[in-house]
Amino acid sequence: MKSFPMFIRTTDRRVVIVGGGEQAAQKARLILKTDAQLLLVAAVLDPELAALIAEGRAEWHRDAITPALFEGAVMAFIGTGCPGADASIHALAKVARCPVNVVDQPELCDITTPSLVDRDPIVVAIGTEGTAPVLARQIKTRVEEILAPNIGGLAAFAGRMRGAVAAQVPRPQRRAFWRWVFSDAPRDEWLRGAERAAAGRIKTAIAAGRAPDASGQGSIALVRAGPGARDLLTLRAVARLQEADVIFYDREVDQQVLELARRDAERVCLGPLAGAQTWPQPQIDARMVTEARRGRRVVRLIPGDPGIAGADLNAAQAAGVAVEIVPGVAAATPIRGLPAPLAQVG
Repeated sequence: MKSFPMFIRTTDRRVVIVGGGEQAAQKARLILKTDAQLLLVAAVLDPELAALIAEGRAEWHRDAITPALFEGAVMAFIGTGCPGADASIHALAKVARCPVNVVDQPELCDITTPSLVDRDPIVVAIGTEGTAPVLARQIKTRVEEILAPNIGGLAAFAGRMRGAVAAQVPRPQRRAFWRWVFSDAPRDEWLRGAERAAAGRIKTAIAAGRAPDASGQGSIALVRAGPGARDLLTLRAVARLQEADVIFYDREVDQQVLELARRDAERVCLGPLAGAQTWPQPQIDARMVTEARRGRRVVRLIPGDPGIAGADLNAAQAAGVAVEIVPGVAAATPIRGLPAPLAQVG
């Protein structure tokens, strides 16, 4: 990546937009989705921007532009319609060390605006580092289709209930509780429009101190990584990685595969060098079983083609821990409709 994607807090912070025409208006529409304090800088404003001033949704600066105008601003957008003027104003903003986006001049941009899918407070940002904006819009359309229009309401309700959950649901049960909220009956009810029923169900579970099906028992998933490429993992393998609390993996496993896991999942490498597993099998078995008995979801990520990891499976079964086998994709899986020699090429 040449740019690091992140979300910037805008509450009680100022955003400066320089320009009074359509380019500035486009940026204003974007920033108005936030709670930032908007400052418009131009001698003349078009009707859309003038209406923002009249409604009290922005402030207007029509005097000389100096570095002081940008001091303390969280970001600035420059789009006067004149490339030369934009470059000059960019220099003033940089004196104040303000992050800047200059319309249609990527070489002057510290920040870029992604395509957004807005389900406030859920926001999905899609960027291509300026290389393919049409593709970004196509991806945005697909994501818009996937996310229900009211999913943000469920997230907002969950946010309001986090304090109650922290007070009444024991810490070891909380991840299972939120998994139930966002993957089970509450989500289904909310998305079909029965928000009141979903909220009542969630509050009842909070009062009980646990999700209805939360047994507190952990599990072990034996996941085959297949040939090693992340795009060859099965959908179930990706799901288990994203649910895992702790992942045991061999050095041969591609780091890009591990990137699919939850960021806060504990990762335990079983060997410092490829082909050199320094942990004896009994130690691996004991550690995985211990973690599962703590109520954690354990993934044993195993490189190579599909197959059953017999030792890992036997240890989990002997300990009475729920265990699941998630096969991988074979390195030479035939493609239906092609002769076997062709199916295995590439």
